[in-house]
Amino acid sequence: MLVIEIAPLSLDVLAAAGFIFVVRVAGMSFSTVRMLLMMRGKKLGTAVTGFVEVLLYVIAIGGVVNNLSNIWNILGYSLGFVAGTLVGMWIDEKTATGFVDVRIISRYKAQFILEKLHEGGYGATVAWGQGRQGAVGMIWAIVRRKEVSAVQRIAENADPDIFITIEDTRAVKRGYMNIAHNQK
Repeated sequence: MLVIEIAPLSLDVLAAAGFIFVVRVAGMSFSTVRMLLMMRGKKLGTAVTGFVEVLLYVIAIGGVVNNLSNIWNILGYSLGFVAGTLVGMWIDEKTATGFVDVRIISRYKAQFILEKLHEGGYGATVAWGQGRQGAVGMIWAIVRRKEVSAVQRIAENADPDIFITIEDTRAVKRGYMNIAHNQK
């Protein structure tokens, strides 16, 4: 039977739990980034981050397993998992690597949106289709993830009633990519 005791919070106990927390934050950050790299088909990056992730996991779990009765280590590990996931997501948002497929559907202003995107320096294509309530224009643009907000803002300013989807794109070959946007 496992007995969990709440050890008095001494400097040594706090340091051990803090170390486990920090290592777990780093490990989970690598885990989140590894998953994103894997989804984008980045094999070398996935392998390297996977190695570091598992190394950090072994170090952190070792600190917990070697003293399962210490609640502070367990809490440090658990909180590190949560914080590491959030840090990994934050890193992904800040690095914003890769491309996304932005699809915009507009009932009345597709051509206007297309023109505004072109004026903004973005490549985009329009096609026409039939929606539930009649004809619609469908605009596709493949852009860098860091450009999504700007593209979305242009489209929403042109037509506040658009329907928009944004999906990760694994690879891009050829097509129009504005040089000015590459240098930002």
